[in-house]
Amino acid sequence: MSTAEPTGTATSKKWYQRLGPGLITACVVIGPGSILTSSQVGAKNGFALTWVVVAAVAFMLVYMQMGAKLGVVSAESAGTLVAQRAGRWLAVLIGLAVFFISASFQFGNNLGVHSAFKAYVDFDYMIILFNALAIGFLFLFHNLYRAVERLMMCFVGLMLASFALNLIFALRAMPSGVAESSATNGDSLLDISLLALVGTTFVITAGFYQSYLVQQKGWSKEELKDGVIDARVGAVLMALITLMIMCTAAAALRGKTLGNVDDVAQQLAPLFGVWGRPVFCLGLFAAAFSSFLVNSMIGGFILADGLGLGSRPTDLAPRILTAVVLLTGMGMALLVIKAGFDTVPAIVAAQAVTVLASPLIAGALLWLTNKREIMGDDCNGPVVNTLGVIGFLLLLAMSWYTATVKIPDRLEKWRETKKQSAQNLTVPDRQTIFEGRSGDALAGR
Repeated sequence: MSTAEPTGTATSKKWYQRLGPGLITACVVIGPGSILTSSQVGAKNGFALTWVVVAAVAFMLVYMQMGAKLGVVSAESAGTLVAQRAGRWLAVLIGLAVFFISASFQFGNNLGVHSAFKAYVDFDYMIILFNALAIGFLFLFHNLYRAVERLMMCFVGLMLASFALNLIFALRAMPSGVAESSATNGDSLLDISLLALVGTTFVITAGFYQSYLVQQKGWSKEELKDGVIDARVGAVLMALITLMIMCTAAAALRGKTLGNVDDVAQQLAPLFGVWGRPVFCLGLFAAAFSSFLVNSMIGGFILADGLGLGSRPTDLAPRILTAVVLLTGMGMALLVIKAGFDTVPAIVAAQAVTVLASPLIAGALLWLTNKREIMGDDCNGPVVNTLGVIGFLLLLAMSWYTATVKIPDRLEKWRETKKQSAQNLTVPDRQTIFEGRSGDALAGR
């Protein structure tokens, strides 16, 4: 059964109606995590590693085009195709993995929205309002895809304007000689923030979801060219926005330590004057909230499809599971904001899921787009397959690094912190506490 919701015939479409899924994917990729990591890399390495963004976006484009072709050529959704040809178990496994990844990303998106507003609104529960708006948005519109597409077009415009203005401010404020001092050393290629930049730009779940978006757009096989062009436009926008953020940090924040997105905004305030921080926060809000909504839809829709509960925006199950993703991310963020909850175990668990999911999803998309009974004459060509395999190996290498280095290192640091905290209460301290309690008891208190 087709998941298409036609939005008009090919002959009646204006140029902007031939875009949409790629813009939505660009919005989900440019989120708080991408902003922070690109700022960190720019502040540490200057302009020297801009090629990494271009390479990551190039691989993202390859998988976006695969997803777009699969969605346009096939009448079935990706989850249904996996279930039919490999078994329902694999479709469910992919759905669960994407669901938990989306929920963990939602945690960061909630904190990004909180950071964007906490300097102006002294209200820690602002994210509850945003989640309520997002859930209301999910159930208010019958044609959910069209509403999301129009909203994301507005957010892309806001991000382009905001980050372009910040870059102009940064280049004007850049001290002389910064560009010449932007060289980096070989050790930077192993830097965790650099790997994080690749991970937040080459988002394979969003490439997989592209197949759902083009079907929701209503494109048929005759509009395959539109799907490919749209994917390319989305990839160019991803690269442009990420490079603007990185170059802003390279020009204005060189050598500074950036712990979170609020640090970036605070560092820009004295450099750019009274308008620098509000303009950056406007772009941050657009990035956070756009990623906020679409990221949740990726988790909810792919899991619903994997379970065989439907994948169309008019189906109830995908909307309900999207709301569950939103609420899960909000709950984790509120625990951090209000209770100082230790998030390390949750972060490690999310990374462990990513280790399984990223190569699995890339492999599934490569496999589906090479099956002639699905794709016909639109199977992947040698160039696409070569780049796709390289991208798959890159994800596999990042997964191996995460599993063997990042997760053990993070767990070890967490154990040391816990051990140190326990040792901070020395024997004399315990004796003092005991004597104090005994004195209170004797005094009748």
